[in-house]
Amino acid sequence: MLSNPFSLEGKTVLITGASSGIGRATAIECAKIGAHCVITGRNQERLQQTFDQLKGQGHVQIITDLASQEGIQTLAEQVPQLDGLVNNAGINLMKPISFIKEDDLEKIYTTNTFAPILLTKFLLKKKKLNAGASIVFISSSAAMGSGIGNAVYGTSKAAVMSFSKYCARELAPKIRSNSIHPGMVETELIQGREFSDADMEADRQKYLLKRYGKPEEIAYAVIYLLSDASAWITGHALVIDGGRCV
Repeated sequence: MLSNPFSLEGKTVLITGASSGIGRATAIECAKIGAHCVITGRNQERLQQTFDQLKGQGHVQIITDLASQEGIQTLAEQVPQLDGLVNNAGINLMKPISFIKEDDLEKIYTTNTFAPILLTKFLLKKKKLNAGASIVFISSSAAMGSGIGNAVYGTSKAAVMSFSKYCARELAPKIRSNSIHPGMVETELIQGREFSDADMEADRQKYLLKRYGKPEEIAYAVIYLLSDASAWITGHALVIDGGRCV
């Protein structure tokens, strides 16, 4: 039987923000390809819905609030030894620069930037990341571009991209670190925005493939970066945006 370099068989992977969207799809797809998934989120009901869809055995769910440093430390203590870490949890905010408040910065940066940095730090200090482990940060294409009303979110994700590169430098050669930068993906994160259906369709037409991404399409890239198939890739920022930035 030929070996599959994309397999996650026998690997234990922690996925934050797994109660919906890209996090949920990542957990489901990782489990399909053999991973033991440790999933975390704030909402117990929604996290259970993800857990119920995981194939295989040995999965774990942990309810925690990554907006709290205490919650991050507790999570780092509870997780088993890890072969992969997917820093995915994030929230969005659309607001013009002239209306940004300090509270907006604190709320978005606490979840999008401080949480993945601190979680990575505590996992390293507690020696929870095995040699050969892979860290994947879910950033955004907004980290590399600009859009009206997206300054707070975009800069919070730009910091994540930068931190991923510092991790790659400091943790090599034992641990790899890469970031993924999705364009618009059909998740709860883009729902409830103050745009009409016509506006959304006009935006879709700016993508070469004429549509937004699907959560599982980002999950497949996560699997690649977690797997041995990407063993010679670290410090990379992978844009997945259907051709939007071409």
